[in-house]
Amino acid sequence: MAHIACIEDLRRLARRRVPKMFYDYADAGSWTETTYRANTRDFGDLLFRQRVAVDIERRNLRSTMIGQDVAMPVALAPIGMCGMQRADGEILAARAAEAFGVPFCLSTMSICSIEDVATHTSRPFWFQLYVMRDRAFVERLIDRAGKSKCSALVVTLDLPMLGQRHKDLRNGLSAPPKPGLANLLDLARKPKWGLAMLRTRRRTFGNVVGHVTGVENMASLEAWTSSQFDPRVTWEDIAWIRRLWQGKLVLKGIMDIEDARRAVDVGADAIVVSNHGGRQLDGAPSSISTLPAIARAVGGSVETWLDGGVRSGQDVLKAIALGARGVMIGRAYLYGLGALGEEGVRLCLEIIAKELSLTMGFCGVVDINAVTVEILIRRRSATGSNYSPDET
Repeated sequence: MAHIACIEDLRRLARRRVPKMFYDYADAGSWTETTYRANTRDFGDLLFRQRVAVDIERRNLRSTMIGQDVAMPVALAPIGMCGMQRADGEILAARAAEAFGVPFCLSTMSICSIEDVATHTSRPFWFQLYVMRDRAFVERLIDRAGKSKCSALVVTLDLPMLGQRHKDLRNGLSAPPKPGLANLLDLARKPKWGLAMLRTRRRTFGNVVGHVTGVENMASLEAWTSSQFDPRVTWEDIAWIRRLWQGKLVLKGIMDIEDARRAVDVGADAIVVSNHGGRQLDGAPSSISTLPAIARAVGGSVETWLDGGVRSGQDVLKAIALGARGVMIGRAYLYGLGALGEEGVRLCLEIIAKELSLTMGFCGVVDINAVTVEILIRRRSATGSNYSPDET
């Protein structure tokens, strides 16, 4: 692993080791992928203010997210089919996050079930909820999360229907997968991945199969999932979930000031400024460009987090400077998982922490909790002119 210096190195290794249809599922956006690219590009337009002659020896990355102590203000975002990047992927990622000291969030559409992850970890993790048409199933999921001692419920709001991702269509990604000849040949060239998948019993959606009447295998799962994402979800449904769930509630997918204010009104403990990694509405702005206005609008009413485009510790610091209390990383840790399993996720977190600490030092910052917008000197526009970070 001596040659792995950054998240991009993990991405390249994951691309070689993970079957194309599953790698593309994770590393793709909807339609033209304009928003997917903007999520990372717009971080690059933010410039740091370098400072010198400041005592930076004792830099502190530790913080809190919804009252939970964290080694740095980073959480592992919920990712559907994480367990297809690596056998037992959700368990491996959860263990790496626990060992490092950051939160892990399990997706509703995970391969490993809530109970599986709880059995293989010793600390509470978070659970992400999709609001399905089958409200009884939603209630059971919330109950199962509570019984598994999940410490937060993260409700994803920006998937009332699936955005179109061209790569998934071309690769035949469905439940069950329907790969073409090219993907079958690619699967044959990934024997280590295939052998690990053969050894595990976890190869379907563990939170669904066996928990819904009539859904007992991958074939019956396809019909169920295609009809379950609910375009009728409103704030009344979120209020209903707030009444059911007594723990911390996080609402993910906020990209508008008015929606952020509604989230406050409904009783959220935190909101996540997120465009679903550019996988839903192509043509939406990047998460980082939307963050400052939303953070100012809600003030301290709720914690504001950011998700989308974070590939380095520098990105984490820029998000904190623009008003985020913390960030969620998805593709970054998924690259580590696909490349090296649990060790790869740990390495991803170590890389981000090191980059975060070094950049804080060069900016004259010793405490992550004291970071302000003053560490950013300017934002570089597409025309080459410079303007203030507040001018978003």
